[in-house]
Amino acid sequence: MLNMNDIKLSESVKEMAVPSRLVSGQTHRPEHPLLTLDQENLEFILQLVLASGSLKQVARYYGISYPTVRARLDKLIVRLEMLVENRERDEMANLLANLVETGQLTGAAAQSILELHRSTH
Repeated sequence: MLNMNDIKLSESVKEMAVPSRLVSGQTHRPEHPLLTLDQENLEFILQLVLASGSLKQVARYYGISYPTVRARLDKLIVRLEMLVENRERDEMANLLANLVETGQLTGAAAQSILELHRSTH
């Protein structure tokens, strides 16, 4: 009969197998980007998932218009993309994020501009 104690595991497998190592702050792995968001944005994401991605349903839940929900989601997408890329925000990224936040630019347009900017510099 196979005894699990007799199996030699690599250190990375052992780390994954020990639940306490997966708790934030107890591991050397970087924090998940969603965990860096404030409570308000986490709640927004939760409502979006519970609504199966329906922005119309999220708008009804919050009692706001569809375009307002779309703008908020675009802003959140830009922020998460920057976190996922693990890049420091540069002046161009800050400017674009501010324009998205004030509704002067869509998140998709900001991302396209940022990608073009980074590819030429």
